[in-house]
Amino acid sequence: MAVEHAPADNLATEKSANTQKISALTTLGTDMTDLYTAITALKSDGTFASRKATSSNSSSSWTLDAAANTAQGNYTIAVSQLATAATRTGAADISGSLAPTNDVAGLTIGSLATTVPVTTPAGAFFTVNGQQITVSATDSLKDVFDRIKSATGNDVEATYDAGADKITLTSLSSSEIVLGAANDTSNFLSVMKLVNNGTTAPITSSGTLGSASLSAPLISAHLRSPITAVDSSGNGAFLINGVSVAYNVNTDSLSAIFSRIGASSAGVTASYDAANDKVVLTSKTTGDNGMAVSEGSGGLLDALGLVAGSTAGSTFDHGKNAIFTVNGGPTLTSTSNKLDATAHGIAGLSVTVNSESTETISVAADTATMKSKIQDFITKFNAVEKYIDDQTTITTTNGKVTASLLSTDRDVQDWSSSLRSLAFGAVSGLSGTISKLGDLGIGFTSTDSQLSITDPAALDDALNNHASDVAGFFGSTTTGLVGQFTDFFVRTIGASTTSIASTTIGGYLGTQETDLTKANTSIDQQIADIERRLVEEKATLTASFQAMETAMSSIKNTQSLLTSTYGTTSATNAGTSSSSSGSTATG
Repeated sequence: MAVEHAPADNLATEKSANTQKISALTTLGTDMTDLYTAITALKSDGTFASRKATSSNSSSSWTLDAAANTAQGNYTIAVSQLATAATRTGAADISGSLAPTNDVAGLTIGSLATTVPVTTPAGAFFTVNGQQITVSATDSLKDVFDRIKSATGNDVEATYDAGADKITLTSLSSSEIVLGAANDTSNFLSVMKLVNNGTTAPITSSGTLGSASLSAPLISAHLRSPITAVDSSGNGAFLINGVSVAYNVNTDSLSAIFSRIGASSAGVTASYDAANDKVVLTSKTTGDNGMAVSEGSGGLLDALGLVAGSTAGSTFDHGKNAIFTVNGGPTLTSTSNKLDATAHGIAGLSVTVNSESTETISVAADTATMKSKIQDFITKFNAVEKYIDDQTTITTTNGKVTASLLSTDRDVQDWSSSLRSLAFGAVSGLSGTISKLGDLGIGFTSTDSQLSITDPAALDDALNNHASDVAGFFGSTTTGLVGQFTDFFVRTIGASTTSIASTTIGGYLGTQETDLTKANTSIDQQIADIERRLVEEKATLTASFQAMETAMSSIKNTQSLLTSTYGTTSATNAGTSSSSSGSTATG
């Protein structure tokens, strides 16, 4: 059976060789695709017209951008005013007081409508005149006031003024009140806006204490003024820059309304200033632009103090335009801090400023980007050349010849020389100073087929002073060196004149892979046929052997029977005959 299996073994060896060739061709296809991508990146779509902008201030925070073909030169930009956004600031103290009256016996610490909650971990305390005052979430504000007075020996008295919405601490002995200690575990004093004043005068909260709730429905958001300009279902609406924003006092919160304003086309954002208890509308764009708001009396904007003239303290601050000069010229303005060609007239140059200062912007050829793309082409070219050399080399060691996977593939071997010819040859029909890679200081090393930058000075000169000639040399995917390489890749890997999918290899390389894959499919079928025949043949041989064994066993059984039967009778007869003869003789 081992001898009979030899053809299948030979086919398996052939399949293995094909599989290795497919793998080698796939790797070559990937390398060639990378080279094609690198060479097409050099086409004249702005690569060699790229510009780099730098500031004379090494620590500049300005953002600079120079598009392709921006005029090279130095531009001194002096900014005397930055652009700002317009804001409408609502009246302060829009929230209700902590309590409607001065009596705070029923107002628990855990339910205070303050900007931030009072922290009350187990055993929490704050310090007044060196005495620790405990506080918990279930305590009433009056309980805390009583503890302050008791702990200070009836010296410090705390009271609440509902009209002012503030707490006042008074020393009955006219001594200085000292608040807080480094080891306080509750933020009660800071939440109540109580800070030392360094005098014997009473200490009063620095601001109102009540704060609006951003998450509760508007009807219970703790606003000072009620919202009445709504229908029976609680629906209302207001206008910002002509855009209607609807709300429902029973379901919408301030946070939801702010998000709705920001998501609308009004071009405005809304925020709550908790420190000053007011709402601020800010334009999304900078510059001196207006901001119109309107709603009937008793509406949400009225409650937030944002309707112009309806609530004391509502103000509108115009945005500012950026003011600057370029190279000492006339004063220019921009509604944005991004100064582009529409503001300064320099096509392609964009400068985003964030400080009122003067900087000189230098625009020059971006040779680093150009070199990077050229070096990428060289690297990918060398990778293809080296791989082809490795896979087609035939070596002899001590008289033993070793062939590589693709050493018999003359087409692949020819690709290496074709690529070198393309890289080494001149591009005809060019009128500029660059017609071949050698003019860019790029050539082959003396020992192998690898490209390298042999004359960096020549490359720098070409990129700095003859960038348009370099662009013309590489050309596009239909002209110049790029066009010549594209024609080669169309034949070899099926590239188009615009792009190639890295997972789709066509051309001659794709055909070879397809043919080898088909050959392996055929080999698999042949091996399967041989295996099936050998299984049948083995079954036949096994059955014949078993039949032979059965026949041999039967013969042995018959032989044993014959031996036992006829061999014993002969011996008996022989003995009888001898005895009879002896008797006769004696007689």
